[in-house]
Amino acid sequence: MNIIKYFSPLLKDQELVEDLPIVIRVRKFDEDSANEFSKQMSKAQNTGQPVIPIIIDSYGGQVYSLMSMISDIKHSKIPVATIIQGKAMSCGAVLATFGTEGKRYMDPDATVMIHDVSSMMEGKVEELKADAKEADRLNKKIFHMMAENCGQNEDHFLDIIHQRGHADWYLAPHECRRHNLVNYLHVPTLNINVKVDFKFE
Repeated sequence: MNIIKYFSPLLKDQELVEDLPIVIRVRKFDEDSANEFSKQMSKAQNTGQPVIPIIIDSYGGQVYSLMSMISDIKHSKIPVATIIQGKAMSCGAVLATFGTEGKRYMDPDATVMIHDVSSMMEGKVEELKADAKEADRLNKKIFHMMAENCGQNEDHFLDIIHQRGHADWYLAPHECRRHNLVNYLHVPTLNINVKVDFKFE
């Protein structure tokens, strides 16, 4: 959220409003994006806002960056609302389920895609084996967390992916609602009220 502030040269003391509500937009899952996400989540804890909106429009990205973002959400003292606009694929779909129950939204024209954790590792045979083992661990962990968030049995999403032959699973909005990935099929209205006081001396 970009906020432009204007100041008059007639003002002697300028008291900046630093605790404006934070709205986080997630497009990528990489180290830089995870660091920025963490900064915004930390800042939002001190704004006094009742909820942190996280708008997701992403093709996905790095799993470890996703895990970092999940950790930030889990440690938040403020409820989080996830809002899918456009697309939430791979890591984006997972992150969407970490919105507080009752605060997970999806635009009716958006698309969700879920699939297995993939690895682009190259190297020696033993390195590839270790990498495959780690990918399998992350895959199970992520799908189990998703299932818990959505009120499903532990292997709900793992079983469906397996039944589909581990192909990419594209879900229409009504399917997301049926699996409780989201709670509402609309984008909520975000009202931000900013109070400005002028002091003349």
